[in-house]
Amino acid sequence: MNAPLPAIEVLSAEQVYPNGTRALTPVSLTIEPGEFVTLLGPSGCGKSTLLKMIAGLLEPSDGRILLSRKPVQEANADHQLSFVFQEATLMPWATVEANVRLPLDLAGVPKAVSTPRVMEALQLVGLAKFAQQRPRELSGGMQMRVSIARGLVTQPQLLLMDEPFGALDEITRNRLDADLLKLWQQQGLTVVFVTHSITEAVYLSSRVIMMAARPGRVVEDIRIKAPYPRTDAYRTSPEFNEMVRHLHERLHSASEPEEVQP
Repeated sequence: MNAPLPAIEVLSAEQVYPNGTRALTPVSLTIEPGEFVTLLGPSGCGKSTLLKMIAGLLEPSDGRILLSRKPVQEANADHQLSFVFQEATLMPWATVEANVRLPLDLAGVPKAVSTPRVMEALQLVGLAKFAQQRPRELSGGMQMRVSIARGLVTQPQLLLMDEPFGALDEITRNRLDADLLKLWQQQGLTVVFVTHSITEAVYLSSRVIMMAARPGRVVEDIRIKAPYPRTDAYRTSPEFNEMVRHLHERLHSASEPEEVQP
């Protein structure tokens, strides 16, 4: 049996802005199907830049990015990936159902096909009863669930998430983290997740990619060996606390500027 293709291959990809600012030094990274990989690091380290390059929202200045050995734009055309932004970015005038249906409408999918897929996606995030509500009638956590449902409705293989729970209170954030892990396992997704939260990274991830700033770069690839499923009890376990301590030390080091060589 042939081995599955890597979900993501980042091949010496870098980002240099026209003014000469080096946002991201060359990064090489392979992510296998079914992994939950978190990009963690201080502000300005290039986490979101790397995620947008993987999504095809930003072209690398040099290097290549492949999804299942295909160029990013080709994979995008096949609806292999979805992107969930920091904000829910919902249409305020439209119902929850219409918001979730949007990617299928843009792809020209007939309603006879899209309606059951929309309801399935809403069921997955626990919002089937709210299909006819407007975003203003929902809490911040529920709005983010709608955004996730919109990401799932195209039935992607790869889900990219840019600090989706950063603006939420801790209790809501922890609940959505747990729900996200269930979705990841149920749907067999590959997830790349950006966060500033060490505890969130440890709870969610099979791997944490530690990044550093000035210039943006990858400094460490850390495997989180705790088995899934992970419950609230894991958050208070010695192994969780030890990994949080380790990542805190590594993040502190990553926050120091790289020494300039003479």
